[in-house]
Amino acid sequence: MTDLFSLLATGSARAIGAAIAAGEMTSLEATEWYLNRIEQFDSDINCVRSLSPAAREEARRADAERAAGRSRGPLHGVPFLVKDNIFTLDGCFASAGASALATFRPPFEASLITRLRDAGAVLLGKTNLTEFADFVSEIMPAEFSGAGGVVRNPLCLQYGRGQGSSVGSAAAVAAGFCAFAIGSETQNSLQAPAVHSSIASFKPSVGRVSRYGVIPLVPSQDSPGPLTRTIEDALSVYQAIAGADMQDTATLTDFAEASGGASLQGLRIGVPRRFIADSVLTESRQAVFEGLLEALAQAGAVIVDPCDLPAAEQLNAVRSCVFRSEFGASLNGLLGTLAPCGITSLNDLIQWNRAHPDAIPYGQALLEAAEAAPDIRSEQYRRDRRADIALSLDAGILAALRAGRADLLLSPMAAAAKCTGKAGAPVAAIPAGQDAEGLPFGVTLYAAPGHDLLVLQAAAAVERVIGKRIVPTLGDSRRG
Repeated sequence: MTDLFSLLATGSARAIGAAIAAGEMTSLEATEWYLNRIEQFDSDINCVRSLSPAAREEARRADAERAAGRSRGPLHGVPFLVKDNIFTLDGCFASAGASALATFRPPFEASLITRLRDAGAVLLGKTNLTEFADFVSEIMPAEFSGAGGVVRNPLCLQYGRGQGSSVGSAAAVAAGFCAFAIGSETQNSLQAPAVHSSIASFKPSVGRVSRYGVIPLVPSQDSPGPLTRTIEDALSVYQAIAGADMQDTATLTDFAEASGGASLQGLRIGVPRRFIADSVLTESRQAVFEGLLEALAQAGAVIVDPCDLPAAEQLNAVRSCVFRSEFGASLNGLLGTLAPCGITSLNDLIQWNRAHPDAIPYGQALLEAAEAAPDIRSEQYRRDRRADIALSLDAGILAALRAGRADLLLSPMAAAAKCTGKAGAPVAAIPAGQDAEGLPFGVTLYAAPGHDLLVLQAAAAVERVIGKRIVPTLGDSRRG
């Protein structure tokens, strides 16, 4: 069983699913092992917000289906966790990390959860997140939420400011608390926690995965996606959750999909430098990044370097109202409809926080800014949204791909997150070992919206050459 325990702690979701399918372990045994591991080690990490009381029964049902000869696919019986801004009907709360919503139980389930249940996956529970997907305070670190407290990176690090809100999901995968997890990204909330936790992630194009039952941040940019140990797992989960949903009309968009192959041979990879790579390549990272590019070139890729975004400087400087306006409008819509914990509007939330200052130790400047933001029907909002698209996509990703005749773009860490977020583009994050200071290092691959399979297939090929996880040792006395 030792090898099976190692598989559950560090192996791929597909390998775990294959072991269950082969009868080497049951889904219930895997579920029990993860629940015990969470109980043993999560007090040090605090990435799990709540556990599903239905997890064991779901596992038994998955095993019974297997015994009856029914297989739902590679995720059948595989345990997972989901970010606490996603609705489930298993008795778990959906707080979005906010103290004001700490005891809210949603009245319906997110479409992506239904799809994962249809794929046979077993829901273990919820993960902590940065409160309201990191739109509360400009100084609040990614590790914090009023409802969940502080999440620690299993690699004995802290999740600092700007490291993305899916920190609990990333930490859970890194710590071996589940086979995969679901997070969400508006700008950097999958890719940043992934590279800082030395795991993989995939943010689908906006409109590929339904947001129905996901507490919104910026609907024009929001996209749920998987955090995994391998890109192959990210593809499996993406295939399970993607697809049209009448509850989210953005998913009805007809993308012109592109796909690649399993080889790097001849693949043209562009490297945006100005205001992208240059912004994060510290001295300790520079040589590591150049070595990764060289390894990809030796494996047959054509590295187009530099492959800059023409609008990179303007995009770096832009400060639009889109986040504030869309967040205010979408949150008011959700609160007004569901009235969770008696909170019926953004103003109600702000007033609740003022009455409970201990819940917001970093203040709520961003919530207040959203309350005062231009209406989404205003000319300022429409102008800013047009500018976001023009700079990030038309004069950004698309222009760089065209000028460099590149198939896709590659950046260190989450350096391109602002661009990919505004563009609604697909992004795969790949762990690539550590930098000269011993800190986690990774790269992100991205392309035009709709080219999800191209990004995933290319990322799998890149991962085979440069992918390298740092696996944490739980219980390490250095954890701070």
